[in-house]
Amino acid sequence: MRKSLVFLTGFMGSGKSTLGPLLAERLKYDFIDVDELIEDIEGKKIVDIFREKGEIYFRNTERKILIETVLKLSRFVVALGGGTITFADNLYLVKESGILVYLMANPEVLFQRIKHKTDRPLLLDHHGNVLPEGLLFDRILSLLKMREPFYLQADILVSTDEKSVEETVDEILKKLEGKIA
Repeated sequence: MRKSLVFLTGFMGSGKSTLGPLLAERLKYDFIDVDELIEDIEGKKIVDIFREKGEIYFRNTERKILIETVLKLSRFVVALGGGTITFADNLYLVKESGILVYLMANPEVLFQRIKHKTDRPLLLDHHGNVLPEGLLFDRILSLLKMREPFYLQADILVSTDEKSVEETVDEILKKLEGKIA
C-alpha cells in the first residue's frame, strides 16, 4: 500500500530538520518538524519544557500531538524528535501511517555536528550546561545504544555520513520510489 507521509527519524544531528524541507520540496509535499510544532503549541523551547516539566511530560505531549495532528496529515515529510519512536507505541503508529526513514550517522559524526548545541536537553548536565566533550560523547553512545533497536525498524535506512545533503535526498527519493502516494 502506498502511503502519503514520510517520517524521518534518527539521532540529534542526523539531518532530519535539514534534509526534511528539501525532501518535501522534491516530493511536492509539505514539511513539518514535530519539535518545532511542540514549541509552538507549548510556547516554550524544548529545553525549557524538559527543565520545567520533565521528559515524561514532554514525551506525553509529543505523543498527543503525533496522534491528534501529525498522523491526520497527508502528503507531508515529518521530522520526528530523536526519541519519538522509542516512547509508548509511537513506532507502531508511525509505521502504520507512513514510511519511516532512519537517517544513520556514526557517533563520531554526530558528536562533531552537535557538540556546540545548547538546545538539546538530553545533552546537558543537571544545571543546563553543555557536557564536557568526553561525557558528551559517552552520552551520545549511551542514547544511541538505547535508541538504535527502534531506529533499525525503519522501512528505509540511509547513512548521512560523508555525503552532501543533495546526495542523501537523492538516495532517499530512490528508495521511496513506488512506496508513496
